[in-house]
Amino acid sequence: MKPVWRVADVRAAEAGLMATLPPGTLMKRAAAGLARRCALLLADRGGVYGARVLLLVGTGDNGGDALYAGALLARRGVAVSALLLTPGRAHAEGLAALRAAGGRLVDRPPARVDLVLDGIVGIGGTGGLRETAEQLAASLVRYCGRDGARATVVAVDVPSGVAVDTGHVPLTASGRHSAVRADVTVAFGALKPALVVGPAAALAGQVELVDIGLEPWLRGSPALRVTEWSDIVEWWPRLGPASEKYSRGVVGVATGSATYPGAAVLSVGGALAGPTGMVRYAGGARAEVLHQHPSVIATGRVADAGRVQAWVCGSGLGTGEDAAGELRAVLAAPVPVVLDADALTLLVDGSLADRLRNRDAPIVVTPHDREFTRLCGEEPGADRVSAALRLAAWMNATVLLKGDRTVIGTPDGRAYVNPTGTSALATGGTGDVLAGLLGSLLAAGLAPERAAVTAAYLHGLAGREAARGGPVTASDVAAALRPVLAPLVD
Repeated sequence: MKPVWRVADVRAAEAGLMATLPPGTLMKRAAAGLARRCALLLADRGGVYGARVLLLVGTGDNGGDALYAGALLARRGVAVSALLLTPGRAHAEGLAALRAAGGRLVDRPPARVDLVLDGIVGIGGTGGLRETAEQLAASLVRYCGRDGARATVVAVDVPSGVAVDTGHVPLTASGRHSAVRADVTVAFGALKPALVVGPAAALAGQVELVDIGLEPWLRGSPALRVTEWSDIVEWWPRLGPASEKYSRGVVGVATGSATYPGAAVLSVGGALAGPTGMVRYAGGARAEVLHQHPSVIATGRVADAGRVQAWVCGSGLGTGEDAAGELRAVLAAPVPVVLDADALTLLVDGSLADRLRNRDAPIVVTPHDREFTRLCGEEPGADRVSAALRLAAWMNATVLLKGDRTVIGTPDGRAYVNPTGTSALATGGTGDVLAGLLGSLLAAGLAPERAAVTAAYLHGLAGREAARGGPVTASDVAAALRPVLAPLVD
């Protein structure tokens, strides 16, 4: 997993490292990595020599990084112009290096620009961009290069204007994000939360991490971790010569109803795609489930379902007394449970609080923002990671807070973010598929946080795969799980 670090931790690590280096070394390391990435981008647009690069330079170290990188590019024959937002406060040594290399200062952007380097505000910035910088950021879409295409925008460390520790981005009066939208962000030494969570993650574009020697100096616990494919491969349950349907795990699915049979079909489909050997369905959509999935063992009630290693409960269940009775039966079982959709609504009034408190087995809840608000009495807000962790601690449950960058929080304060999310999943029923897959992973023996992280990651990949064929339905996502999971199956 990739660790993601808060600003204070990064600052402390930089201070420790800089104390061991000659002055300016760290900035020059960062600038060298930045210039290299810019040169590669320019090479893809027709070549480095003769290209035009505009530096947007603020007053902090990010401005210095941009100036030093501009100097390196100028020495390779790039026409580098620097627009200083506060001329009297630009990084003096970086400015001198740029001038010595042949770069020039300008009062307005050139007519043609192949690449824009955003060095306006770094990790110390707060509160969005000031008016002049915001106007510049909004104008970047109008810059074009020698090939007639829009200029490539490269952010230095983070896109200017984002809240680095939360990923929040303020909106302007016209509803635009008050931040730079980058095609590429070159991060120095460590990933920061704004590069992986919240609206800021969408503004960062492709993120490239440059090693500047910071890792040995990072102390304590990361703010969160980003899942990688290698994690999924490591955690996926493996079959052996003695494996059979019961040893692989049996997952129970208490979802759907006569009114909402589709929720049952979809959640069972997600469960069948997972690693368990059997699915038991309990609910009012038996006929529809068996028609679509004849391998499932179906009954009308949780009490009649038989033994399982995990339960999934909620999607399309309803919120009446019969549904509450089924939820109580699920919570009474001494196995891990996934609570989704209507099950979360049934928790809001607190009548099932004793059932939650008395459970020893793990609980995973999967709210979207509106369900989170009903559970907590407040919206997730600007800091989605902290919101997920608050709910996890309050419920003593693993929380999978759904969104474009789904966040998983644990009761003991660990947080993960899923990098595979896609807006293609923003359609009815996809959460039912996710809940079923998650239950299957729990029944197969994965720890709650690993099951949640794995389910979110694979569900995101399935959404992307399904989107290749055009507009996506939840059934498309369920079907796409099989090719996505194929490399994991021995």
